[in-house]
Amino acid sequence: MIENPDASITGDQLLSILAALANPQRLRIIAALQSNGRNYVSQLAREIGISRPLLHLHLQRLEEAGLVISQLELSQDGKALNYFEVAAFALQVTPASIAAGAKTLTASVTKPDLR
Repeated sequence: MIENPDASITGDQLLSILAALANPQRLRIIAALQSNGRNYVSQLAREIGISRPLLHLHLQRLEEAGLVISQLELSQDGKALNYFEVAAFALQVTPASIAAGAKTLTASVTKPDLR
């Protein structure tokens, strides 16, 4: 993800990030991971108070945007646990960065998917 706020990102990347952040549940997920550190899906779902399938969909969108990172690990009893943590990112949105990003939007991107 973007670690240097001055680094330019493409319009498609900007659109993906903003669409991922445009959901209150996803903001809560990032806040929980930032406050409590990395966590696995079941525990995080209990903490946030949403179902695991819904949480997984939100985490997938956040991961696609580069805002969270996942790592599959085996527990002591052999269960596969998918741990998530916040990716290091800094995003500075200015009129200039939006204008620069708009120039690089691909033709296939016409409307963001705001799931």
